[in-house]
Formats: sequence, structure tokens, C-alpha cells
Amino acid sequence: MASISKNLLISGGTGFVGSAIVRAFAEKYPACAITVIDQNPPSAEHALPKGALYLQVDITSVEGLKKAFAAVHPEIVVHTAGLIPGLAERFRRRLESEVWQVNVEGTRNMLNESKQTGVEVFIYTSSCCVVTDDTVNPYPNIDEEWPCSLRSTIYGESKAVAEALVLKASSSDMATCALRPSVLCGPGDCQLLPAIHACIANHETSFLIGDGLNLWDITHVDNVADAHVLAIENLLSTRTAAGEAFFIQNNEPITFRDLCLAIWAQFGHFPPFQVRIPKTMAYIVGFACETVTWAMGTTATLSRGSVRDACAIRYASGRKAKEILGYEARIGIEEAIRLSCEVSHKAPTIPSLKLVLKAPGLRFSSLSCSTSNHRCHRESRVPVNFCGDSDRVSTANYGDFQPCE
Repeated sequence: MASISKNLLISGGTGFVGSAIVRAFAEKYPACAITVIDQNPPSAEHALPKGALYLQVDITSVEGLKKAFAAVHPEIVVHTAGLIPGLAERFRRRLESEVWQVNVEGTRNMLNESKQTGVEVFIYTSSCCVVTDDTVNPYPNIDEEWPCSLRSTIYGESKAVAEALVLKASSSDMATCALRPSVLCGPGDCQLLPAIHACIANHETSFLIGDGLNLWDITHVDNVADAHVLAIENLLSTRTAAGEAFFIQNNEPITFRDLCLAIWAQFGHFPPFQVRIPKTMAYIVGFACETVTWAMGTTATLSRGSVRDACAIRYASGRKAKEILGYEARIGIEEAIRLSCEVSHKAPTIPSLKLVLKAPGLRFSSLSCSTSNHRCHRESRVPVNFCGDSDRVSTANYGDFQPCE
């Protein structure tokens, strides 16, 4: 595609996914002016490229968005900002109003302002959770024809409603589409890898819930960034993606057990034995943990939901994304896990263990067929503003800042 020299605005652009999109787009189209709006300032972990402008904006503030859009005049909008509950809150509804306010009303605000200011392209970072967060059912090799779950988690429900708003807004004036990344890994991941790695210190690696054969999708964050660039290119040219949703993943399903083993092996840990725990028994224990923690006013890490999560079958077809967007994963699953662990190995939250670049005898149970969760980023209150280029400081402070929870 010819060079793009338009104004690009990315919400949630200082987070895990958003910053990866900014870097990918800036590398391919350096003439494009990129502005990031978020409540979190850029960090070393999620660095922005030189020249990218950062503005502190709360997407739930209509006034703040109006000022930001008026200052930037974006022609392309990528909306990644959102609120995802932590793992302990994933299956509870305590944060429902906060999640709904950010994920649904924030998206509505972004759409309204985009329409009013002449935005040409609007890309929404949705999630596979719009379908798969109903953990009662299996999701083998699903495609975009599968309906969104009507009742799942507060995150899945809110993302499904927001996605519907975005797709409905597609028109000849403003083309929209939604991308549904699977579970993500990569530098800066603060959910998947830390949770699995913690099993080492907790002496939990030898315990297997269910048969361990359930297949998952996992995606390196840079692959998701590539998909966003492709979606922008499509909506600026042929617009064959307009009004459409796409599952985005590595297209290399892996069993959940193999995923855990691969991560542990990167830190030099191999389970000394294996004890298989029937799913029904684990489910009963999870219910007991929920009951005890409810009585104590705390939150259960082991719950019925987390048991269903560990045993879930969740992988999707990548055919539509390949045919329409031209998307193919650039970073394979083994490299994605290795790169994620290399970076996390250096982080203070991960105990210093010997790094094993290639685990002997490690086998990935991937499917050979053409098959194809995120994440969005929590916006939090911060007191300062600055740009990706640390020499430049933004004096703008748009919006009324309220903590998400």
C-alpha cells in the first residue's frame, strides 16, 4: 500500500496491546502523525516511538474527548482502551458497573466523537471473549459466524456490546471493523505468564486438572499489532473489512498443559511427577473456596470459573482474517513463548531462575489444520503528562479523571 500520512489517534496506547500497535504503525508508516490518549503515561515497559504524542484523557469524559479530538483532528482511530478485571475478579460481578462504564460507554463516546469530527477509519480492539467467556460450552475451531455469548463474564458481555456498537456504526463516511485477539503473550504481559509462572513457587506444577488435552489459542502481541495495521490499510483502500469482526491468533492451537509446561521449561522447571485431578472434584473444591472466601469477605483464586477456564476448549479459525486482511502470524508459538519468558525473566516480579532457551523433548500439541484472550488495558489515574519522546512534554490535560474502580 502507498505511504499513509494521516493523523492516527489510539486510545489505550500506553498499554500492552496499544503500545505494540503504535510501534508497529510508526515503523511501517513513519510519516503518519500518531497521538496516544490514555490515563496511564508511557512507561519503559510499554515504550512509545519517538515523535508519538501522549495526551492524558479519560474516555468516559465526553468533554475530555472533545478537546482531544479537536486538538488532533484524527482521520484514523484505533480504540484499544478498556477495563479488564484481574484474574481473581474475572468470574465475579463486583466491578460490573465500572467495567460497563469504560468498555461500553467509553466506546460509545469514542464512536460519537469520531462521527462528529470526520474520522474515516475506526478500528476496535475487541476480544475472543465476546464468544468464549461463556465457559460452560466448548469452542473448537470456531469462526465469526458463532454468536456472541449472551451471558458470560462482565468483561465478555461488555466487549460484545461495545463490538456491536462499533460494527453497527460502519458507514460510507466512517468504515469500522473489530479485531478479536485470543489470549496474549509478549513483553509486558502482566496476566497470563505471571499466573502460570507462579505455580512454580506454589508447588502446583505437578497437578493437572482434567485430561490436559483441551486446546487453546495464544497470540504474541506483535502479531495482533500487525493485524491492526492490516485492518487500517484495508479500510483505507478496498474496505472489504468494513462492518466485519475477525478472530486474531497464532493459528497454532496448543493444549493448556503444554502451554504451561513450555513456560515452566523456559525457567528451568520441569514437574517431577504428575497427579491428575478429575474436573468434577476440582469444581467442588472451587465451589468450597468460593464459599469460604465469600464468608470471609475476600476473593477466591481457585473457583468454579477458574476450573472451567483451565479445562476450556477455545481456538478459532483464522481463515477470514487471512482472506480479507491478509493476516498471518509473523511470530510462531514457540518463539512467542520464548520471547515472553526472556523478557519476564528479567522483571522483578519473576524470581531469578535459569533460563532454558530450548527445553529438551518438549512437544507442542498443535493442530496442522488452518485454525485460528487481553486484552485491553486498565486506565488508571495518573498525575502527569508526557510524550513518547521524553524530550517533549505535553501540557494538555483533558477530561475529568476518575479511577476505574
